[in-house]
Amino acid sequence: MNKYVIILYMTIVMIGGIVTIYGQQTEAQSDVVIPNEAVRLRILANSDSREDQALKRAVRDAVNEQITTWVSDLTSFEEAKQVIAQHVPDIEQTVARVLHEKKSDQTYNVTFGRVSFPTKIYGSYIYPAGEYDAVLITLGKGEGANWWCVLFPPLCFLDFSTGEAVRPVEKQIEQQERMDEQPLVVEDEQQVEVKFFVAEVWKKLIQ
Repeated sequence: MNKYVIILYMTIVMIGGIVTIYGQQTEAQSDVVIPNEAVRLRILANSDSREDQALKRAVRDAVNEQITTWVSDLTSFEEAKQVIAQHVPDIEQTVARVLHEKKSDQTYNVTFGRVSFPTKIYGSYIYPAGEYDAVLITLGKGEGANWWCVLFPPLCFLDFSTGEAVRPVEKQIEQQERMDEQPLVVEDEQQVEVKFFVAEVWKKLIQ
């Protein structure tokens, strides 16, 4: 077979693979709808300093892991609210423990009720500003960039703070957070593998 025909065929196959990967990633990001009956978690950092934002993420990880165990098997919105409300003292203890472990003397406040949220954009959906049922954790002055997710139904594997219409400095902080925290997710690994595969095949064909 003509070498150029082989190169053209391989190029079409590789482009098709890349398009499929990006299509799956876009679909996964856009098909997320928060139901009306949902309980959120919102954490306000003391400031936008790197130290305060790191502390916010440490609190986030500990609290999210804890609450997930309480609501993972629940199917009722009212039951979820009742369970979370009963565990507010436990959440306070978790926040205090994390601050102690991080040797921070920041004050903190944990409340559960109607909490104000700004407009958010996630995938192709716009979540309007308003008051929603949520656990609100305020660290220190609470003047830093925030992080939030949905506790019930469990959607805290998604960071809905991404794309928030916020002040420019907050955008910079959140972008830096995503760069610092970005996990090695399957989509990224697939993209790397495809790019590596493309490079290897092209090298062999040229040789």
